[in-house]
Amino acid sequence: MFNAFSSRSASAYQRINVETSMPTFDPHQLVALLYEGVLNAIASARGALARNDVQAKCDGIGKAVRILEEGLLTALDREAGGELAASLEAVYDYSLRRLIQANMANDDAMLQEVARLIEPISQAWRDMKNPAAAAMAAANDAMPSALVEA
Repeated sequence: MFNAFSSRSASAYQRINVETSMPTFDPHQLVALLYEGVLNAIASARGALARNDVQAKCDGIGKAVRILEEGLLTALDREAGGELAASLEAVYDYSLRRLIQANMANDDAMLQEVARLIEPISQAWRDMKNPAAAAMAAANDAMPSALVEA
């Protein structure tokens, strides 16, 4: 009658765990989670596309679209953000269109394109919280390869 463990129970537990831990996140962490969610949803959709799992592909793309529309786009402060907010809005709008096209055309290249657009923004967002790590990474990138290999 009842299973000791079911995926539905695990899903409910995860949802409750996230919902109860959210008040401890600052706004910066929440946006970082949204970026992570978009990238994970795209990765999930790409895997499903490779497996020809149409439902999972649609679910992954739908999740990425919802996060972009309901999370990242609505969080933009267009007044205070000025040109940066306008640029992010343009990237998000373009990404939404490409995700919808990728879903209709079953096009992995479009999914990769969106991930490549969002990843550096996500990384820059994470680096804002830890400027020392960002500076170290930038310094490592600027070093000639001969010095890095030595």
